[in-house]
Formats: sequence, structure tokens, C-alpha cells
Amino acid sequence: MKKTSTRLADGRELIYYDLRDDTVRDAVDRRPLEPTVTTSEIRRDPLLGDGVAIASHRQGRTYHPPADECPLCPTRGDRLSEIPDSSYDVAVFENRFPSLAGDSGRCEVVCFTSDHDASFADLRPEQARLVLDAWTDRTSELSRLPAVEQVFCFENRGAEIGVTLGHPHGQIYAYPFTTPRTALMLRSLAAHREATGGENLFDAVLARELAGERVVLEGEHWVAFVPYAAHWPYEVHLYPRRRVPDLLRLDEAARTEFPQVYLELLRRFDRIFGEGEPPTPYIAAWHQAPFRAPAEFDGVARDDFALHLELFTIRRTSGKLKFLAGSESGMNVFINDVPPERAAERLREVASS
Repeated sequence: MKKTSTRLADGRELIYYDLRDDTVRDAVDRRPLEPTVTTSEIRRDPLLGDGVAIASHRQGRTYHPPADECPLCPTRGDRLSEIPDSSYDVAVFENRFPSLAGDSGRCEVVCFTSDHDASFADLRPEQARLVLDAWTDRTSELSRLPAVEQVFCFENRGAEIGVTLGHPHGQIYAYPFTTPRTALMLRSLAAHREATGGENLFDAVLARELAGERVVLEGEHWVAFVPYAAHWPYEVHLYPRRRVPDLLRLDEAARTEFPQVYLELLRRFDRIFGEGEPPTPYIAAWHQAPFRAPAEFDGVARDDFALHLELFTIRRTSGKLKFLAGSESGMNVFINDVPPERAAERLREVASS
């Protein structure tokens, strides 16, 4: 992997990640951009204790542009974009309309490929590995920022999810706090250790799933399963067999196998609802340990946390979506119409031939 860092016309950082070491990236951003102005701030909810990002400047962000005006495609002739070069393998840049900025963290966009009409599932294994290496490098770099406590790499895919740019891409949020979902995991981790005399909860969950009926696919170094209490109609958790707290700690064997396992998983998601259906909308989310955990979790080491990816769709059947209505949105109590065992069975049925 070759990494080249440069700057866009308004001062934002752009990083190219290339498969070839002899690739030269010296294209200049020719757009007449003014410096980016953001209004991001974090406000703490006094009742729930969580943080809310207030970012009014995002009302003016790019919204469903036509394909020939996509800002994530390479620059071609007079069609200028966020990527000044005429091609790229993987590109990462600071979001022009960030939810988090400055002392409130940082937001980045990860472009998986220059092919506008592709998806992550269409990538070749070496391209998917390059994305993994980019996620890992960005996690390392962002963790060094004084304001950052947790790094979150994720992909939103599909208009049903709320995606406003059709080009295959993901995002990275670098939070200035431990997110509420991770805090819940840490509390459960500590409680389980106390109740069992030292057993690791993530290890126990993985062992139970490996012995059960919800495993979707297995590799030598990765396991994908539908969790016992899945929140979403089709939800899969992907774990490395060797527990590590973050992407940085994955060994070479796990990195090498990841593309085959993950690409197969994404392709199965696209086949869940049968031939002729539009691409399955999904969210793919990496869960990593915070780099500076709050004092309330003293005694829970970073190495106790288990890196894993959660992949889920809001489509519950052909032509029907799972909406977060009263119970889910109002009380955070999910109601799942698809039994996890049936979801796992379906995902095994649609394996590649």
C-alpha cells in the first residue's frame, strides 16, 4: 500500500491509498473553494447522559446530485470533484459538511473505488484489503488527535438508509467521547466479569454462537453469525476468532482472510430477497474499543473489548422496510419480525455456488 497525503483547495486533508507503490498523486484541486466553516458542537443530554452533535451547517450539504455531478467521482476534464486526480484506488478526505469538527472530533469520507456504479461487494479481494488497510491507518492517525476518544468506521448503503450520494463510499467519525452503545457494552462486559469470576463476555458470546444454529459462515480467522437477540430483520455480526480491541491489532492472517469472508457476506445480503430485487440497503459498522475510556469503566482493560463488525438491513421482506416506530424510537425497545434463526438459515441458503 502507498499512502499520499495532500490538501484540497479549502485546506481539507485528502489521502490517496494505492495498490501500486509507484503511483504518483500530484493533481491539484482547481476549484475556487472558500475555507470550510462549521458550526459543530456537542451538547450533553442531562437526563440520558449522552452527547448530541448540533451541526446546522449540514442543511446545505450536497443532496442526491445527478451521476455526472457526483463529488466522489474522479475529476475528469472540466468536471471537478472532491478527488482532483483522474482515477484512484481508495481515497479518504475530510468531510466538507462534518457532524464533528475541531474540539468536537472529526469526520472523514472513505471512497472505496472510483467506479460510480459499483458497490463494496463488487470489489476485488485486493481492493477490499486496501479499504481495510485504509480503515486501519485512519484509526491509528485519528486516535492520536487530542480531542478523539473513539474511532468509528462505517458504511451507509442505499437511499432507504438516508444516503445522499450514490457513489460507493463510507465514513469515519472520530468522537470526543465514548459512544452510548459502546458504553453499554463496557458495562455489560464489567458486569459479566463480576458475575462469572472473570469470564470475558465477548468470548462467551462467540463460543455460544459457534455451538448454535445461527452461524452464517466461518473462515479460519473470522466467524459471521446472526446474534441471539438480533434487533434488525437481517443482522450479522462478524468477529475475528482471536479477540483484539481494534483494527490495529488484527494480525496478517486475519487481514488476508477478511476480504473473502466480508465480500461473500455482502453478496449474500444482496441475494436475501431474491432475483430482481433492488440492492439491499444496509449499514456496516465497525465497533472498536475507545482509546481513552472514561473513569467509570476503570478495571475494564482495552484488551477485554472485542473488535467486531455489525451488518444489518432495514428491509424486512420484499418491498417492506423496518421502521423505528414508537417502541424503538421512544423507548429503545426493538421488535423484530424475523426470528434470528430463520434469518441465519436464509443467509446460508443464498451462499455462492
